[in-house]
Amino acid sequence: MAAVFFKAALAVWVYMTAFYIAALVRKDNSVADVAWGPGFFLACVAALAGRSDLPARPFIATILVGVWGFRLAFHIARRNRGKGEDPRYAKWREDWGKWFVVRSYFQVFILQGILLLVIASSVITVNVAPNPSLGLLDGLGIAAWCVGFLFEAVGDWQLSRFKADPANRGKVMDRGFWRYTRHPNYFGEATMWWGLYLLALGVPGGVWTLVSPVTITFLLLRVSGVPMLEKGRMGERPGYREYVERTNAFFPWFPKRP
Repeated sequence: MAAVFFKAALAVWVYMTAFYIAALVRKDNSVADVAWGPGFFLACVAALAGRSDLPARPFIATILVGVWGFRLAFHIARRNRGKGEDPRYAKWREDWGKWFVVRSYFQVFILQGILLLVIASSVITVNVAPNPSLGLLDGLGIAAWCVGFLFEAVGDWQLSRFKADPANRGKVMDRGFWRYTRHPNYFGEATMWWGLYLLALGVPGGVWTLVSPVTITFLLLRVSGVPMLEKGRMGERPGYREYVERTNAFFPWFPKRP
């Protein structure tokens, strides 16, 4: 098991270092966001490589990770095209000054790679462990993943269409899934990883990979997801406070009445 995690970590290190070099050339650390999703697929494939058999569970889990990761990368790349460096990274570029090159490598790309491996641990474990036949938990896990993917993909699509309409400039998106949760994409991402954890429960040692969904949920709820977005420009938009008062931040539910 340790050797497999080392192999996955090595693959992710090379991958993140390559994107770091690309970021230096482009002078744009936003490429780290594009690298995020496919990096999970790389780690899972690296863990799967060398296995003599290919049971259904590892195959399904790895495909699900790939579908999620590449869709997310495509969405972010299209969203960022022609917009320059993300304001978060631009601010760090200014704040870090002469240490920017070093701190970017460790605090953006390497840290992201470490978190990636922690979150992917559930699927990496599935890919290396003995695999019994699929059962009820696997069905529930796949169903949960599908619900999460629906919320993230459709939520992103709805927001993209909303922003593309000039009549909505400066307005708050409160339609579709965004009527029931302020962050359907974040809810969807966390739900997908809880679904993958249910698949991990079907293999020996899978229960200990609870760190995977807990980490991504914590990051989205308390660190880089909801807090960062709502403390930024979104929180300053007219009508946003009212939107916050009537709409759940994360878990979907019916809007509160005024």
